[in-house]
Amino acid sequence: MPETPNSPGAPGKSLVLIAAIVAVIVAAFAYTAGWFTPDRLTPAKIVDSLAPPGGPALGFRRNHAKGICFTGEFDSNGAGLQLSKAPMFVQGSYPVTGRFNLATPNPKLEDAMARVRGIGLRIVAPDGEWRMAMIDAPFFPVATPQAFFDLQKALARKDDPNAMKDFVGAHPELAHFGAWAGSAPWTSSYAEDRFNSLNSFLFTNSAGEDRVVRWSIVPVAQPQLLAPDQLKAEKPDFLETDITQRVSQGPQSWKLVVTVASQGDPTADPSKAWPDDRRQVDVGTLVVKQIEPEPDGPCRDLNFDPTVLPAGMHVSDDPFPAARSAAYSVSFNRRTAEDKDYPHTPAEGGKQ
Repeated sequence: MPETPNSPGAPGKSLVLIAAIVAVIVAAFAYTAGWFTPDRLTPAKIVDSLAPPGGPALGFRRNHAKGICFTGEFDSNGAGLQLSKAPMFVQGSYPVTGRFNLATPNPKLEDAMARVRGIGLRIVAPDGEWRMAMIDAPFFPVATPQAFFDLQKALARKDDPNAMKDFVGAHPELAHFGAWAGSAPWTSSYAEDRFNSLNSFLFTNSAGEDRVVRWSIVPVAQPQLLAPDQLKAEKPDFLETDITQRVSQGPQSWKLVVTVASQGDPTADPSKAWPDDRRQVDVGTLVVKQIEPEPDGPCRDLNFDPTVLPAGMHVSDDPFPAARSAAYSVSFNRRTAEDKDYPHTPAEGGKQ
């Protein structure tokens, strides 16, 4: 397994900008490690902390609350077998259930207000399934689950003007994320977005060879970038409207590309991107064929737990997948227990 050395953080950026951006997207990431002692941190405490001032939207996911379901297939080209013996890498087509979503605890948030977009996927093969959750950011805001929890505490300390300043001083990687969030272009459609796993996983092929990897789905559609005034003029649910219209006119596709780590690449720190020259393998195509409103859609009660992996895939030394799994479980149990509070008509919204 590659080494995981520390590397210097990115240059600083305006604390006001960082705080504003992070306040919008922070609820997207319910990452907490199950190995923390109960008196310090638990998945339940993290999920509790995600609730907005007025309380959580009952019956909805506590993070990435706004979304829409889809079904389709993964068309494997067979190239993935050189990296992993996973059954869905055998050449052929495999059913997919997924969800486009926004990084927000508010299911009624206007699409233009969510800086981070996400996608959840479940690929099913006869001998296993692969679940994953990805976002369009190229790296995560902080390096560890503990840092994420500390960030939330800093954001909550509205009466302390030094809270965020002190946090950024101790975690310079947040400034790097803030710079991306403040300058990255906005696309006009989910169909034009690249989504990234960020976390590292271990792939094992039939010869027993191990490789640490990350992956992305890369859109076939040419991105159409929105200027700030264009984004501001978009309707509140423009992303859901757009993807529904596109898919009704024809399937939408993304290439699934696996990136292989080289010696020395950080595998336990999702706040650090790997160099662009790393080996990449195109393993097939995600094809979205049907969009369905979430209230009665196939993704509504699906938990996109990133530790649900087929043979030939394993978690690595990255602590975040286990942390996400623990928090997702708490969120899932709470929202299913609140089913009576959930609006079960498409016109009223969706659920994670």
